[in-house]
Amino acid sequence: MNIQTITKLLIDAGIENNEAKKELSMLLEYFCNYTEKDRLMGKELSENDLSLIHEKALYRVETKNPIQYIIGEAYFMGEYFKVTPDVLIPRDETEILVRKSIDIINENDFKDVLDIGTGSGCIACTIAKQTEATVLGVDISSDALRVALDNVTKLGINNRAVFRKSDLFSKVREEEKFDLIISNPPYIPIGTELADEVKKEPSIALFAEDNGLYYYKKIIDEAPKYLKKNGVLMFELGINESREVKEYMSKYFGNIEVIKDLANIDRTIYGELK
Repeated sequence: MNIQTITKLLIDAGIENNEAKKELSMLLEYFCNYTEKDRLMGKELSENDLSLIHEKALYRVETKNPIQYIIGEAYFMGEYFKVTPDVLIPRDETEILVRKSIDIINENDFKDVLDIGTGSGCIACTIAKQTEATVLGVDISSDALRVALDNVTKLGINNRAVFRKSDLFSKVREEEKFDLIISNPPYIPIGTELADEVKKEPSIALFAEDNGLYYYKKIIDEAPKYLKKNGVLMFELGINESREVKEYMSKYFGNIEVIKDLANIDRTIYGELK
């Protein structure tokens, strides 16, 4: 048995070639502390290591569990975040949202941020780590909040990112006001067929009624009560949702901008409270 054999196991299961190699590298680094540098230097893996990686790759193939759940972490914005099946796996598209939020926060010297549907806490923690703002992350899931708390402790920013159980704004106090509200809400229309791996992620973090627009509308309607003057509201967007979200935001927000991802899909939207 060798690395090529294990790679072929993943590819034969329908995992795209480059993705299979990436997943194998993640397994090797996490379980064997074997890096790309080790490979280039010709370092040999022991039979025990190869057997362990084969076992993990076989588990990946048989269960369809995402590789991030198998190793228990996901890379996002330069950090490794703990993830479990209780939280959404951070994705590259969300980095667009977070990078723009950091720019806005730093340019305007914003100090108070609310992250709705914080999940693993990756958005809240990254903003707290890369700006001077304090972030409140809220989520309806107690299990997700436990993961977020582990991540904030891991990054050593407990006093900068704090978490609270709340169904959207339900436990946010009226006197709490924010410079920026950010959310990557559930936005997949109910009934959409998903890849097997995505089905392993929590449905509560994926699906939304009203053809995927339910949470956008709920947050947009309530956000003005919790934003400071000229406060900013930001969302990650689902595919083909930018026009309707922008139209709905325009009731309360101006200077609305949409940012595309590398696939030329409208992926982030933000606007300033009128």
